Amino acid sequence: KVGVVNRADVNISKDTRQNTIEGALITLDNDTGYITALVGGSKFSSDNQFIRATQAKLQPGSSCKPLYYSAAIDSRKFTPATMIVDAPIVFYTEDGNPYYPENFRGEWKGSVQLWYALATSMNVPSLTILKGIGFDAAINRIVALLGLSEEEAATRGFARGYPLGLGVFSARPIEMARAFTIFANGGKETTPMAIRSVEDRNGKTFLNPERDIRLEQKRKGSAIQVISPQTAFIMTDLLQNVLTTPGGSLAGTAGGLSKFTYTDEKGKKRVMPAAGKTGTTQNWADAWTVGFTPYVTTAVWFGFDQKGRSLGLDQTGATLAGVAWSNYMRIIHENLPIKQFEKPQTGLVEATVCSVTGQLLTEACGRHQTTQFFLEGTQPKVMCELHSTRNEVKVIGVERLANEHILSGEKGIDIKDNAQLKLDLSFLGKLAPESAKQKKSTNKTGSTSRKTSTSQSKSDLNDWMDEETSLDVTNQNDGEEFNFLLE
Repeated sequence: KVGVVNRADVNISKDTRQNTIEGALITLDNDTGYITALVGGSKFSSDNQFIRATQAKLQPGSSCKPLYYSAAIDSRKFTPATMIVDAPIVFYTEDGNPYYPENFRGEWKGSVQLWYALATSMNVPSLTILKGIGFDAAINRIVALLGLSEEEAATRGFARGYPLGLGVFSARPIEMARAFTIFANGGKETTPMAIRSVEDRNGKTFLNPERDIRLEQKRKGSAIQVISPQTAFIMTDLLQNVLTTPGGSLAGTAGGLSKFTYTDEKGKKRVMPAAGKTGTTQNWADAWTVGFTPYVTTAVWFGFDQKGRSLGLDQTGATLAGVAWSNYMRIIHENLPIKQFEKPQTGLVEATVCSVTGQLLTEACGRHQTTQFFLEGTQPKVMCELHSTRNEVKVIGVERLANEHILSGEKGIDIKDNAQLKLDLSFLGKLAPESAKQKKSTNKTGSTSRKTSTSQSKSDLNDWMDEETSLDVTNQNDGEEFNFLLE
């Protein structure tokens, strides 16, 4: 009987694990790498001791896009304002097989700029970027940001194909968090650290992992800089759009920057800068959000231990992981002073460009404008040709229309003076009825009745004006200006 009960318990436990949505969360301090928070799963028990935040190898989905976008910025082939087509496109693998990517909602936006493609997580523009920089450059950058050794990288499924750009490889949540801390940390390597030191009962330190890590970082010298400070800042700026742009994956259900808006003791609103990226894998199997502030970086994942299970159509990186991420991040920043992301003093150019063409802004662009950061030398140098051309065409059209009127025999209108007209009707007082004048004269003798008789005079004048059918108004300024003034 005992054996039967034990086997039944095992089967129940197995079924529970297969149907339980698991989760993981890890927070790293951007500067030090300290692990300040860690959740390994749905609960801790004898049969659930797997720490998914540090041990699980999971497909990151679109949350990986910023990793190779950073390589695209470094290539100088792409800038935040680069125009990319979002439309049904067939990509061909190296062996000639077609690959048909689709956007998450099956929608197509036409030509968009790189910053918008990342903010709204478009697949086709992202794969166009991947094609532009090459698979090797993308893989090398992803591996470097995740902090993988060559041997470890070989086990993660990095294939030289387009699915790579949609996160079809494996990464641990702690590795994804580490990658994003590099954006927040000015491009410098961050080493996650759970234990700083170990002391015996007498207070003597016999293990000092932090000291060893700091010595290793010092030995690396300039090699500790995984990407340049300029590229790191551009990526940080791009990922802030995910929370602020309409349609951004963290701007809707997750709350966007409203989650990072606080009211101080004086009632003044203050906003903590935040940036991030969501990811949802094939068949809605995994939901990710990885994001950061100037203080910390947090990675959140939801999914199943059992492969092949689906969270459901509505459970995505934005609606599931994004909500948990933003709620958690709001709480841990409540009492922290507002801090800005550090901007490099050199090597960057800030420019306002046309949001339709990505070229330099003109007056004709109107409200179609966006301000972006560029690596020095990659900023647009051509004025917006689309709106400038449209404005020129409009002017030409008006001139041609005027010429057609003249050719048709219609007399043109030559306006010599377009100053504002003014009407002076003070002369009407001289033409007032005799009865009104007499009343006015009579009232001069009594100050107490002045107000009443003046009102009566105005009433008579108004009655007289209403009876008139026309007014003879003369131009008192030689054709330059009419003085129209009602007394």
